[in-house]
Amino acid sequence: MARTSPFASLFGRSPIKPMQEHIKVVTRCASEVPGLFEALCAGDQEKVVEVKDRIFALEQEADDIKNELRAHLPKSLLMPVDRRDLLEVLDMQDSIADTAQDIAGLLVERPMEVPESLKEPLIGLARRCVQACDKAAEVIGELDELVETGFRGRESERVSAMVDELNKIEDDTDEMGMDLTHRLFAQEDEMKPVSVIFWYQLIQWIGDLADYAEKVGNRLRLLLAS
Repeated sequence: MARTSPFASLFGRSPIKPMQEHIKVVTRCASEVPGLFEALCAGDQEKVVEVKDRIFALEQEADDIKNELRAHLPKSLLMPVDRRDLLEVLDMQDSIADTAQDIAGLLVERPMEVPESLKEPLIGLARRCVQACDKAAEVIGELDELVETGFRGRESERVSAMVDELNKIEDDTDEMGMDLTHRLFAQEDEMKPVSVIFWYQLIQWIGDLADYAEKVGNRLRLLLAS
């Protein structure tokens, strides 16, 4: 007897449901990142590894959905949205999970000590970036309604307002990231140069979570304007 793909129930006539399922998993993946830094600040490397394992598992789950969607997405869609546009949004969503995995991988591969002045703003930045991911998931959660209304009308206006909120959150993360970087450079003379480099990279990656979330929202905004 032929086995049914575990993702078969996600793929009916429309690719929208798997797109929404994908970003739910992606957001769960990103939501683990603050816990990584909380454990790191507490000096609990065992907990860091535990959270890393969850992030890697969720990233793999997101990859499975992404690959299944790519494999089953028709060449032409009877929808008011182009196949290429959906694939671009999918890639942006997936980049969020990839970035969370990069952060987790580095924190396990290279033990990092958190300077005291970075602890609170570091966790704050990670939490705010997760809020951006959550808002992006809310936007994608409206995609089926947008398709039904042809990306027009009140639903379009509602989603556009949600994207505005997402952009505001991302602006906050930019400011928080710059503040954190200034704090890092203010004490770089007291740190090993390689540690400064790694911390700078980590701060950039945390901010990337919100950047990719914003790109998801802005790509939807372009569809609303087309």
